[in-house]
Amino acid sequence: MDNLPPLKTLPVFEAVARARSFSRAAAQLHVTQSAVSHRIRQLEDFLGETLLLRRGRTVELTAEGRRYLEEISSGLDQIRQATGALQGRASTAIRLAAPSSFAVRWLIPRLPDLQRQHPEIEVMLEMLDEAPDLSDRLADAFITLQPRQRGFSTDLLYEERIFPICSRQYRETVHQQLRQRGLIGEEPPDRLQPDWLHGHPLLSSSSITGRAGEDWTDWFAAQGSSVPASSRMQHFSHMLMAHAAARHHQGIALTNDYMMQPDDDPDLVPLHAGMHRTGDRFFFACKTSRRREPGLRALWHWIVGQAVRSGLRARADRTRQDTFAR
Repeated sequence: MDNLPPLKTLPVFEAVARARSFSRAAAQLHVTQSAVSHRIRQLEDFLGETLLLRRGRTVELTAEGRRYLEEISSGLDQIRQATGALQGRASTAIRLAAPSSFAVRWLIPRLPDLQRQHPEIEVMLEMLDEAPDLSDRLADAFITLQPRQRGFSTDLLYEERIFPICSRQYRETVHQQLRQRGLIGEEPPDRLQPDWLHGHPLLSSSSITGRAGEDWTDWFAAQGSSVPASSRMQHFSHMLMAHAAARHHQGIALTNDYMMQPDDDPDLVPLHAGMHRTGDRFFFACKTSRRREPGLRALWHWIVGQAVRSGLRARADRTRQDTFAR
């Protein structure tokens, strides 16, 4: 027992580390800021290590602080869950981090179903613009493009493929021009030739590949074609912006399966001219040491089930290597 720190200091350290602020942590814990400072000093004195660095009004974790937070967080969560279960309160709060576009277009519309199936789970959603290192200090579970990280279990949800879309009105414009050129009849074919898109404004999103225009370059290359030098291309930083331009009949954009599902979108429609797999793969991930926790396991099963029902999982590589099932 001699190597156990004063137990009251641990929730205080966790609160400060997550809030990055002594004052916000004090408000969350309903104590004074001086009481928070006292507990942190007590813990650092016991450990003989500096865990937090004060930077004006904000707080930064030291390397030792980050490591200590990751080690104690799962233990504190297990204590909370065990206590809640014993008291008849089985609610579980889970921080889930996901890329912003995936969260907005695919995950959030499905959250009511999670609440119906698992009312005991409270999801606190964190949106990520980049792919940070997986860590308990950021979230309890992740939707991530990282297939492997030491200490984490993953399950493949989706392998990205992109395809062209436009507004219903603009699709009629495309079909009318193709009829005038004698390329199609009154009834549009099941598939358009990629070269038939030449001459139409192309709406490019740099968020797909990281470079302006490269999304269309890659798509045409996958179809055995190329972007003509005379092509009119409008550049956007994010796929959501390219979608908005497409909704306003400004041209043809590229999208993926989770950003647009035709049955649920009254404005945008696919132009069946071919697909391109980008190589990006989306995984559900959490710490291996925590994968048996009831809340995390229920969330994992629910997300995989939604991926299957929406068609994302069916398109994933059958050689996926999920470590949750092991």
